[in-house]
Amino acid sequence: MQTWNAEVVQYHRLRNDLAVVRLVGDVVPFDAGQAVDVVVPQNPRVSRRYSPALPPSLDGKLEFHVRAVPAGWVSGSIVNDTRPGDVWQLSNPGGALRVDDSGRDVVMIAGGTGLAPLRAIILELTRRPSPPNVTLYVGGRSPRDLYASDLLWILVSQLPWLTVIPVVDQLGDPWGPDRFNDTIRTEIGSDASFFGPEHCWEGSLADVVSVQEPFTNHQVLVCGSPGMEAATVAALQDNGTPAEAILR
Repeated sequence: MQTWNAEVVQYHRLRNDLAVVRLVGDVVPFDAGQAVDVVVPQNPRVSRRYSPALPPSLDGKLEFHVRAVPAGWVSGSIVNDTRPGDVWQLSNPGGALRVDDSGRDVVMIAGGTGLAPLRAIILELTRRPSPPNVTLYVGGRSPRDLYASDLLWILVSQLPWLTVIPVVDQLGDPWGPDRFNDTIRTEIGSDASFFGPEHCWEGSLADVVSVQEPFTNHQVLVCGSPGMEAATVAALQDNGTPAEAILR
């Protein structure tokens, strides 16, 4: 099995349990929306699959969004212990998420860091002469949990074919303080724009898509935790969206 190496050049802790890691190294032959096996120096005998949040580039730039999951040895070490200079080993690119060239409208449904591969696809679509219309439903536990809301705001302002609908389990932020989130907002400044509670739909992603008109002539991409994907796909099919139109 062929492997490629990439060195961590930037590490940003965005939330107590979430980090963005940027690397530069070998050119990995993947497509936007795919995932790769990742081995990090903190756990060299264990691999995990993560999806790059950037489309492929000829200069070997990569970006990963990683959330620490309970009892997650690899994800926890990435979020807590990653440092610039770490070398990651990458292999086995693959996955079904993609947007074809039919021109059909696209519906993307992202739970948490499931946004990463869908963001890569959106950025890849900017290279097309005539991108399809894209509606992105992006889910989190609360507005503060929408870790990329500032970036999504910028994309919406620049891409007339992109619509973003934030969806949260609850509009309030019931959890304790998150010093990383608070620090980032302070550094960015009060003039920055975010998707806040006033922009969000309340409920689960499955709840929200279940009350939409069936996506009968769309490409539908779903990415998130296994539970989120299963519930969302079931809701889509129950609502009349053809199973063959759904990729996950």
